[in-house]
This record gives sequence, structure tokens and C-alpha cells, in this order.
Amino acid sequence: MWERFSYYGMRALLILFMTAPAAAGGLGFDTSRAGPIYALYVSSVYLLSVPGGWVADRVLGLRRAVFVGGVIIMSGHICLAIPSIATFYLGLVLIAVGTGLLKSNVSVLVGKLYTPDDIRRDAGYSIYYMGINTGAFIAPFITGWLAQSDEFKRLLGSAGMNPETSWHWGFGAAAIGMSFGLVQYVLGGKHLSADGLHPIRPTEPKAAARVERQIRLVGAGVVVGLLLLAVLVMTGAVSPDPEVISRNFGWVLIAVTVGFFAWLFLLGKWTPEERKRLVVITVLFVAATVFWMAYEQAGSTLNLFADRSADNRVLGHSFPASWYQSLPPLFIITFAPVFAAVWIRLGRRNPSSPAKFSIALVLLGLGFAVMIVAASIAATGTRVSPLWLVLSYLLQTLGELCLSPVGLSAISTLAPVRIAGLMMGIWFLALSVGNYLAGMASSFYEKIPLPKLFTIVTLTALATALVLAILVRPIRRMLQRS
Repeated sequence: MWERFSYYGMRALLILFMTAPAAAGGLGFDTSRAGPIYALYVSSVYLLSVPGGWVADRVLGLRRAVFVGGVIIMSGHICLAIPSIATFYLGLVLIAVGTGLLKSNVSVLVGKLYTPDDIRRDAGYSIYYMGINTGAFIAPFITGWLAQSDEFKRLLGSAGMNPETSWHWGFGAAAIGMSFGLVQYVLGGKHLSADGLHPIRPTEPKAAARVERQIRLVGAGVVVGLLLLAVLVMTGAVSPDPEVISRNFGWVLIAVTVGFFAWLFLLGKWTPEERKRLVVITVLFVAATVFWMAYEQAGSTLNLFADRSADNRVLGHSFPASWYQSLPPLFIITFAPVFAAVWIRLGRRNPSSPAKFSIALVLLGLGFAVMIVAASIAATGTRVSPLWLVLSYLLQTLGELCLSPVGLSAISTLAPVRIAGLMMGIWFLALSVGNYLAGMASSFYEKIPLPKLFTIVTLTALATALVLAILVRPIRRMLQRS
């Protein structure tokens, strides 16, 4: 809960802080500069979960990896609380690295609370899922109030402090939340499985020695890579500009994605049944990437729209634009039990995973279709009602409930047993690519008329939904024959 509090509390502020004028305590970036930085950050958070899992398995052990990750995250938020451009970038790097160590590994620790046949396992993960969304729900209220509210700025002024530093108080609150999480984690350690205390090493001497060599090789590669990067930056061969780094990172993402699927289909030795299942996973990967590309604009383009074009008042009282970021987790907490009950009640009529993905993309497209209308009204200079964003987020979140838990279940079911863990990384890769594209979309916020930008997103989602709907029956027949 506290890790998600720190992440979503900071994400609700990030692009608003970067684009706020320097006179208001922000960095004064335009969206073409802020967008790539935001994209690099939110994408790397998910991409680093893959090596974070390897570090936990081979080097630190699950429990130590989670603790170290939490400490690094807290350190990153402390850096963001210091008004400095250098500490701002350092803070983003630390939070991304720390989240990579913590995010996937803490999910595994939850599973280790139960034996494989324990009937409480699903209920345990439900509690865990609710904890995640509780943190995501409360975070924007606290960090947003500290960073953006006139009330807190007046409090700072009355205390003799600069009101323009309010942004950094919001970032600092996320560090406090993470510290609470670390304390609880240590105090509750006696309840956790001893299996996660140590890294997994083979018992056979030759295999253990091979793993040890791999660890040393990776460690040396990281050190050499960092030194080489430092030299290239100092000599001017590589630009330290985060905007340039972000655009180059996009090519890295493409290379990683293409390379992974090329290895999967060209070099992997699979049975005909496994190969068919991998084809289905690939189709779902593309659909999930498109979904996250639009859905994760909550923290980028939609966040900017809320700040610049929405009438952020309720009953005459104004509220920070960042508070809208609490809507998706609120809707998830409200409707997740409803969707779970519906899928169970449908029984044999329960739609297949591709069909649910198609429904998710339709709902997502409708959510952005709503924003086409809102953006057209805002283009006349009128601030639009908050209800436009509320309706958009509701439709998008209903789509997320058709895709996110279903996707995890589908991959765990379809993946070949011998690479089940690796294939779960596919989900994080789809999130990484989607988050990167969502962040880059905000770089066009001031270049493309908003109705046109939202129309592009809407048509992309609906077109993908249509293609997936057409493929539902062929996929079902293919799996039935396997």
C-alpha cells in the first residue's frame, strides 16, 4: 500500500511540476520536453521489474530485495523533496530502480504466505490488490493538497517559508509514506516465509559455480557500462539531456521487444501446442500495449487537461487537479468485486480472454471519445465540468477490470511451464511499452489540437478492439485443436 502511495502520489504531480512556471515553483518545461522525461520514468519503472526479479532470485533473495528496493525508493523521494534540478533527476532514477526491485518481488512474497493447495490464496491476493489500490487512492489527495492547494501555500507563507516550495512537500510526503511501509515490513517480517530470505542457488556444485560466474559477469558489466556512460557524457559523445535519453530509450524498448519475440519464435524449441499458445500471448501482448498506451495517459495528457481546461470546483470549493488521479483506484475498489462476481455467474458463457480484451478496448475507446467532446468545448476557452473526466475515467477503469486481472490469468495459463516466470515478464514489458507511448503522447499536447489527439487515441483503441474481436473465433478454434 505504501509503495503504491509513494508511486502514485509522485506520479500525480510529476508532469504538472515539470510544466509549472518557474515563478510558481515548477521547472518551467514545455510539454515537448516534459513528455519524454515522464515517458522515460514511467516506462523504466516497469521495465526494471524484470532485472529486479533476477537480482532477487540470484543475488539478494526476495525479502532483502523488497527491503532494499523500499529504501532506494524512499531515498529517491527525499531527493525530489530537495529543490534542485540535479536531485530531481537523481530522485527519478532512484525511484525507478527501487520500484524495479520491489514491485514484482513483493507479489511473489504474498504467494509464499500460502501453500499451493491453500484455499485462502485467492482471498489473500484480493486483500493485496485492495491494499495496492488503497495506497493509489489516498496518495493524490495528500500529495496534491501539499503541492497545489492554496491553503497549504498560505500555511508555508505564515511560517516564514517560501510557498513556491510546496511541490517538494508533496514529493516529501511520499518519502514519509514509504518509511511507514518499511517499518511495517520489518515488524511483520516474522510472518513472512523463510523461503524468501536467501537467493536461489543450485545445489549441484557445477551449476552453482556457473550461476556465480553469471552474477559476477553481470555485476562487472553493469560497472563497466556505468563507467563507459560517464566517460561518453563527460566527453560530449552522449548528451546528458534526459529528453534525448528518453527518445533513445524508445529504440531500446523496440529492440528488447522485437528481440524477445524473435528469440521466442525463431530459436525456441516448442511443441505445436506451445507454439499456438505463444501466438495467442503475442496477440494479447499487442492488445495490452495499445490499452496501456491510452489508459496510462491519466498521468500525462489527461492530467494536463485537468489542470489547464477543467473547472476544478465542487460546490464552490476548488481542488487540486492532481486529485483526479484518485478516481481510477476508487473505481477499481468499487467495481472489482462486481466484475469478479459477474465472471463467476456467467459460468460457461464467460467470454474468452481475447473477447474480454476486445471489450476492454471498446470501453477505453469510449472513455477517450468522451474526451473528444470535452476537448472541443475547452477549445472555445471554456473550462469544462469535472464530470467529463469522471465519466472518462469510469469507462477506462471498467475496461481495465476487463483486461488487467484477465491478462495475468491468461498468461499464467497459456505460458509453457518451463518459461512461466519469464513469460510473466511479458506483462511488465507491455506495461513498459504502453507507459512509454502514453508519456510521449503528452509531448504533442501543445503541438496537436486536443480533439485531434484524443480522436487518434480513440480510433486506435477501437480499431484494435475490432481486429481482436475478429480473431476471437480463430483463436478459440486454434486452441481447441491443440
